[in-house]
Amino acid sequence: MNDKLSELLNKDTNNELLEYIKNALDKSDESPFWKEKILPFVDAILSVLFPLKEQNLLFTPEGKIEKELNQDLFYKWTDLISLRTLAFTLEISNEKNSLCRTSYKDVNYSKIDLEKLGKYLSSYKVNLIDEDNLDFPVGNYNLHTGMVTIIKSLF
Repeated sequence: MNDKLSELLNKDTNNELLEYIKNALDKSDESPFWKEKILPFVDAILSVLFPLKEQNLLFTPEGKIEKELNQDLFYKWTDLISLRTLAFTLEISNEKNSLCRTSYKDVNYSKIDLEKLGKYLSSYKVNLIDEDNLDFPVGNYNLHTGMVTIIKSLF
């Protein structure tokens, strides 16, 4: 892929990518409201995607194996429901010391720190206790849809 986000996802660190987005937001005409929301959102996502990338264990929200972290995969995980699913998948995987709910079989899996992702999702009233209870304010979902639109406009 020849796009800036995919390039950054493959060569940069979490902090470098966040710095790029911060600078792009500073140069944009977006309100400070969006700037305050987008960086923690991207940081929460990258806090789990980069460790999965390092372990060569990337996958889609449907559990299909992905070979690289690119913009398409990143945007799939920006959906709030998908991100919630990822949190539950990794929590179960951490408990079992094995990557679960994916097409991967018999792979080495190292536990992934879920603190940033958990705090982020909890701050938006996402239920991280009962996976079957998909209950959070619709406004929070809509807010995330708006953030994704802005992120796409930065690239």
